[in-house]
Amino acid sequence: QVQLVESGGGLVQAGGSLRLSCAASGRTFSTYAMGWFRQAPGQEREFVAAISRNGISTYYTDSAKGRFTISRDNAKNTAYLQMNSLKPEDTAVYYCAASNSGSYYRGSPGLYIYWGQGTQVAVSS
Repeated sequence: QVQLVESGGGLVQAGGSLRLSCAASGRTFSTYAMGWFRQAPGQEREFVAAISRNGISTYYTDSAKGRFTISRDNAKNTAYLQMNSLKPEDTAVYYCAASNSGSYYRGSPGLYIYWGQGTQVAVSS
């Protein structure tokens, strides 16, 4: 069992930056790939980024490439999402999730078995 807690969301102006954190409980954090997803009102949950267990491999949706950076610190049981050049369309609840699937990079929510409660990100124009 892994419990995930996100933090770092907030209100920011367009062009600004936020760093989201995802703190995991337990001593098995390094055995899971991690992903970030987001869900805007009335929209389906969508994949944002994923990172391999050892942090070497990263994957991004097209809208995140060049602006967002996913990382992890296995010694601290924490994953991060650095978001730069934020746009109003980035407004959503952001969730971190853990996957034990070798296909985690496909970004399907069904491949992730543990989820955090989400943190709100709002970008004003």
